[in-house]
Amino acid sequence: MKRRSGLAILAVIAGNLPSSPCGAAQGTVPTALLELQECRISAGPGFPGLKARCGILKRPLDPASRDSPLIELHVAVVPALSLEPNSDPLVPLAGGPGQSAIEFYAGYAQAFEQIRRERDVVLVDQRGTGKSVPLDCELDDELPEGEFSPARAAADAKECLDALPYDARFFTTSVAVTDLEAVRRALGYPAFNVYGISYGTRVAQHYARRYPEATRTVILDGVVPPQIALGPDIAIEAQKALEAIFHRCAENSACNDRFPDVAAEFARLQEELAANPVIVDVPDPLTWRTETFRFGLEQLAGALRLLSYHPNTVALMPLLIHEAAGGDYRPLAAQFLMAARSVLDALSMGMHNAVVCTEDAPFFGDEDVSREQLEATYMGPVQLDSLQAMCSEWPRGILDDDLRLPLETDIPVLLLSGDADPITPPGFAAMAATRLSNSRHLIGLGQGHGQAGRTCIPEIMAAFVDAASVTELDESCLAERQFAMPFFLEYTGPSP
Repeated sequence: MKRRSGLAILAVIAGNLPSSPCGAAQGTVPTALLELQECRISAGPGFPGLKARCGILKRPLDPASRDSPLIELHVAVVPALSLEPNSDPLVPLAGGPGQSAIEFYAGYAQAFEQIRRERDVVLVDQRGTGKSVPLDCELDDELPEGEFSPARAAADAKECLDALPYDARFFTTSVAVTDLEAVRRALGYPAFNVYGISYGTRVAQHYARRYPEATRTVILDGVVPPQIALGPDIAIEAQKALEAIFHRCAENSACNDRFPDVAAEFARLQEELAANPVIVDVPDPLTWRTETFRFGLEQLAGALRLLSYHPNTVALMPLLIHEAAGGDYRPLAAQFLMAARSVLDALSMGMHNAVVCTEDAPFFGDEDVSREQLEATYMGPVQLDSLQAMCSEWPRGILDDDLRLPLETDIPVLLLSGDADPITPPGFAAMAATRLSNSRHLIGLGQGHGQAGRTCIPEIMAAFVDAASVTELDESCLAERQFAMPFFLEYTGPSP
């Protein structure tokens, strides 16, 4: 079982010239060099399995060295529903960084079923994640006592690094895209349709940059622009999202009547927890064992940040804040416990650190975010301090010179954002699109992080991949079917 420091939750956050893509001929059977066998994949223990064909591709740990030891990449192909599928499959890339692409797809398969009607789905656990030599950190699983300590975060990172079986420098995006291309060649597909979520959008953009002739279409969902060092602005965007939730409650008569000043309640709750963190006893929502732990400002911030990712959990936030302000911390603490355990179980923290400490942390100084701005947010500077402390012990890995440049291409690119996203707002997608000459940006109203499974987005994605064009997309269904989940006035459900 993977065990991680409770502090890790504060660190999780979510070449060639461009060429015109060309569609592959329908019914072309790729010549595969990678042997696949029948298997079942799932989103994790206890989740239902999906039929697939799985195999192992051996890759050099260091692709630039002929003498490099080999590692094993876990690959799965979910066959198309059609008996004569198109030969250009869909390739979903997971977020994190540190999440298994196979587990991600298994959990959200319905979002891609319309694409799978005519195309295989190729899944590759990125090196360091899932079953591809996962870089898991075996650390103390106790929730942290007392205030955040940079020294503890650095010590945790060093302990993790020292225990890893492989050199962490070779687990970055720049190396991962070479693995993805090797999988394409081994399976014999002429081109990929790439979908990326959150951190996966960084991988998708860099793959399209490195291998434009092998990239037919790109979908970027919850976009991380290459030029952004993700870290300093996480607390800023989270604060904007929380303030928008409070504003929406105040503008909604039912929510405002039930919680007439939730923003003031939250401010009072912060003051009380800053002065006197509480000890709570709650049943773990996943195991039902009673957990006793300290609930202070850091746990409050962790709970609210994770709840703000999805409109369904956003709907609970005014009620949870109101109950906690009234002295009952258990519901909010239970949400923190469930979300934190769920997120951390899904991530390989060693791979997460390998990416962040190479591609983000060295460039934090480039972002125009001051310490004072961070102090004014409900998350404060803890997230940034945690990342910097961990990366002080972590080696910088392989980084292509152009990884942090905006992607310049005329490959068809569909960008998806939620206007209530607390980590990758629509403005991030606009930054990524500055040199995408053949792109379309769709924004979900009242939606959070990740749009793939929402309302009619699966239909839009399928139409985009089928046509390999952004010009004929019909987005009218978004205005007709999207809405923000009504706020819960009681635990029995939202208002009528």
